[in-house]
Amino acid sequence: MDIGGILGTLGLIGFVLFLVGAALAVASTSQGRSARGGVLLAAVGLVAGVILSVVGQGIVFVDPTEVAVVVNTLNGEISDPPLGPGTHVVLPIIQRVTTKYSITQKAYIMSAKASEGQLAGDDAVDARTKDGQTVKLDVTVLYRIVPREAGKLYVDWNDRYVDEFIRPTTRALVREVVSKFNAEQIYSEARTQLGQDIKQAVSDRFSKENLELTDLLVRDITFSDDFTNAIEQKVVAAQNLERAKTDALTAQTQAEGRANAAIAAAQGDAQAVEINAKAQAEALRLVSEQIAANPSLIQYEYVQKLSDNVQLILMPSSSPFLFDLASLAKANPNLTVPGSAPDATATPTPSS
Repeated sequence: MDIGGILGTLGLIGFVLFLVGAALAVASTSQGRSARGGVLLAAVGLVAGVILSVVGQGIVFVDPTEVAVVVNTLNGEISDPPLGPGTHVVLPIIQRVTTKYSITQKAYIMSAKASEGQLAGDDAVDARTKDGQTVKLDVTVLYRIVPREAGKLYVDWNDRYVDEFIRPTTRALVREVVSKFNAEQIYSEARTQLGQDIKQAVSDRFSKENLELTDLLVRDITFSDDFTNAIEQKVVAAQNLERAKTDALTAQTQAEGRANAAIAAAQGDAQAVEINAKAQAEALRLVSEQIAANPSLIQYEYVQKLSDNVQLILMPSSSPFLFDLASLAKANPNLTVPGSAPDATATPTPSS
C-alpha cells in the first residue's frame, strides 16, 4: 500500500472515532452524565478523518511501469507532463488522477490460429496483391505508450486506442502495402522488403497518435492453393530445365574431351611416324656413308647371313651383282674358289 492509501485508511479510522465519540456523547447525555469525553473523541476523530482523507487524496504513488494522467477539476485541462513513477503531491479536490497507463511493451497478435491472437478464431489479415492474388498474413504488433504523451493519448482515445486505433490501422496499412507487390515477389525475394515496408508505414502512423512501434513481425504468409500449386509447378519446370542444361553441358564437355583426345592421339601417331622416318633416313645415311667408305661391307654382310649349311654358291657370269669371290672365300672358309671362268663356280670344300 502506498502513502496515500495509508493516509486514507487512517482518515477512515478518524471517521470511525468520530462516530464512536458521537455515540458515547449521546449515551452519556441520556444517562445524565457528562458528554464531554464523547464530544472530544468525536471532534478529534472528525478532524483527523477529514485532514488525513484530504491529505491522502493529495498524495499519488505511481508504479515504475506506469504514468498517471492528472486533470484539473476546475478547468478540465490535462496536466502536462503526466506523473511518472514515484510519489507525487497534487492539490486535493482541484486535481485528480483520471487514469494510469502502463508504459511497458505490449503485443497485439492477429493470427489464423484460433487460440493465438487477441480475438478468437481466424484473425489473420486478408490482403490482395498487385496482380489480384489473395494472401493471409499473421502479424504481431509490439508497441508502447510514449510516457510524455500519455495525456494527449487520453484526450484522443482514452482506453479505446487498442480496439479503435491499433487493430484497424494496422490491418489497413498491411493491405495497402501488400497491394504494391505481386504475389510471386512476396513468395520469393520480396518477403523481407514487404515486412520492412509494413513496419515503416505502421511506425509513422503510430507516432502521430503518441504511440511507439517497437517492432512489427510478419510471422507467416499464406497463399491460395491454386497459386501455391502454380508456383510449385513453375519451380519444378525451372529445375528440369536447369537439369537439362547441365546434362547438355556435360555431354558437350565429354564430346570435346573425346575429340581432343582423338586429335592428341592422331598428332602423337603423326609425330611417331615422322620420328621413325627420320630415324630410318638417318640410318640409311649412315649405311650409305659406311658403304662408300668400305665397298666390301655388303659382301661381308651377305656372307654373314649365309647359313652354316651352305656348301655351294653358283654365280652366273651374267649376274648384275659383282662379288669378290676371294673375299667371299676368305670370309667363309667352307667355300673354295677355283680359277675364273665365264660361268664361275664356287666349289665347296668337302667337309671332314
